[in-house]
Amino acid sequence: MNKTQSSPPPASLIPMYLFTIIFVLGPLVYLLALSFMRRQGVWDVEAVFTLRNYRLIFEPVYLETFKQSVKLALVSTLAVTLTGYPFGYFMARLGPVWRGRMMFLLIIPFWTSALMRLYGWIIMFRSNGVLDRLLAYLLARLDLRHDPLRLLYSYPAVVTGMIYALLPFMIYSVYASAEKIDRSLVEAARILGAGRLRAFLTVTLPLTMPGLFSGVILTFIPSMGLYFIADILGGNKVVLVGNLIREQVMNVHDLPFAAALSVTLMALTSLLLYMYRLAARTGEIEGLI
Repeated sequence: MNKTQSSPPPASLIPMYLFTIIFVLGPLVYLLALSFMRRQGVWDVEAVFTLRNYRLIFEPVYLETFKQSVKLALVSTLAVTLTGYPFGYFMARLGPVWRGRMMFLLIIPFWTSALMRLYGWIIMFRSNGVLDRLLAYLLARLDLRHDPLRLLYSYPAVVTGMIYALLPFMIYSVYASAEKIDRSLVEAARILGAGRLRAFLTVTLPLTMPGLFSGVILTFIPSMGLYFIADILGGNKVVLVGNLIREQVMNVHDLPFAAALSVTLMALTSLLLYMYRLAARTGEIEGLI
């Protein structure tokens, strides 16, 4: 006997619709409308339609901020991919016991605040910090001297912070795809004469592409807006779009321009998600949905 699942009654969906309208759609509509308004006074806004806020984005100083944000996102995503893909792939090939242990170790850092973990990197990167003392000790064994490292408040420090914060998302995305691979397909390729590298490129890599695409999306998009990492590890030397939005809200008090920046960033994010759907031929983010 076939049992058909009936759709939930419309009345039961009302709370979900109300929540979506009030807390998701409402703020987005308000943000979009605010981006076309004009600043007045300190915190006030004048409800006059204008495109000034979007024209202002094309000023060289603001375009340079977007350019720097995209550059940092590309560098961080590339580094996370080169590190996280092998990690996630080989984690999927571990036995159940060690696989669970590795997943547990990856989850442990999320038990503490991201800010606390980033302040730990300050101890690592500062002059006479952990890395500086370790290098001094190694060079002293070779009768060599070195000047104190200046890693803190630099571009490499920000990239390292991005990698540290976003690496688990790439690992879990690749792991979710690699775990589903039918190993018999790889064995069949080997039997037909393909070497390890060719079997990986023709069988394993295509089957794990959805997870790889998901990891790229989950890495590239946040790295453009994680301004607190640039603040803590980069000082004022690395400015992202997120830093610019916060500056416009908290210091300049230009809410319409901050809204225009946010809408532009959301448009770029939506474009990337659409490109992901075309490339992966799916609307799901592998490893999360």
